[in-house]
Amino acid sequence: MTDPGDRERRGEGQQGLSGLAEAYRKAAPYMAASTSLVSAVAVFTLVGVWVDRKLQTRTPWFTLLGAAVGMLGGFVSFFRTVLGSKDK
Repeated sequence: MTDPGDRERRGEGQQGLSGLAEAYRKAAPYMAASTSLVSAVAVFTLVGVWVDRKLQTRTPWFTLLGAAVGMLGGFVSFFRTVLGSKDK
């Protein structure tokens, strides 16, 4: 006996996605949230490095500040996405 194809598995309102495609569809918000977290930290840290180099500071305060702001913003965005997705 063979497994049913996409047409046989399709319910009302479904496009008949395969198991892998369905898993990627469900995981997409979480992958986007983690990408935004990493990119926020990276961007704000690099801005801090640039400001430190421009002002020629001895201690990398702007780098640390940029990393902290990036982490704070990234985590807020991450948790809003992750916790908001559970309701759906």
